[in-house]
Amino acid sequence: MSNEKQVDSGRRGLLVATCAAGGVAGLATTGVLVSTFQPSERAKAAGAPVEVDIAGLVPGEMKTVEWRGKPVWILKRSPEMIATLKQTDAEVADPNSERKPDELTPEYARNEYRSIKPEILVAVGICTHLGCSPVTRFQTGAQPSLPDDWHGGFLCPCHGSTFDLAGRVFKNKPAPDNLEVPRHMFLSDSKLVIGKDEKGEA
Repeated sequence: MSNEKQVDSGRRGLLVATCAAGGVAGLATTGVLVSTFQPSERAKAAGAPVEVDIAGLVPGEMKTVEWRGKPVWILKRSPEMIATLKQTDAEVADPNSERKPDELTPEYARNEYRSIKPEILVAVGICTHLGCSPVTRFQTGAQPSLPDDWHGGFLCPCHGSTFDLAGRVFKNKPAPDNLEVPRHMFLSDSKLVIGKDEKGEA
């Protein structure tokens, strides 16, 4: 009788120890699984709307942020830069952003500035030809690979496409379309959100 009790208590101890170890392993596994369901900070930043502080931008300055793995330019245009847009109207291929409007230009940016506010351009910095990233050429006048009457804008170094300060492609260039204007909205004069507007997220 006493032998049976010793065996039972031994088995009971082994059973308790096994259950405890299994419980700890189960909790650890559950913790790992739950953490994998939550997106990483990088994933959130790549897909979710991005809030940007533009308070420090001065006229003529551009800031680049990443949204969904793409470079997005935020250019604060000076009054002189804004004035050049009328001069380039006749030289660009799609002055009114009529090509692929739903894909490239939200309704509120289908104007001569391609923006909500004339002084702020928000554009995806990827050439519509083969996906290279254009470089800034804000200085006016003759320069290598640019016309003598250059008013400032962007030059794609891969195949020579040029864009004005509203991201509109010049005529007879490899790029078929203007630069994309992503959905965006202003939270205040100094804060803007890229990837979301009054209609929801992109």
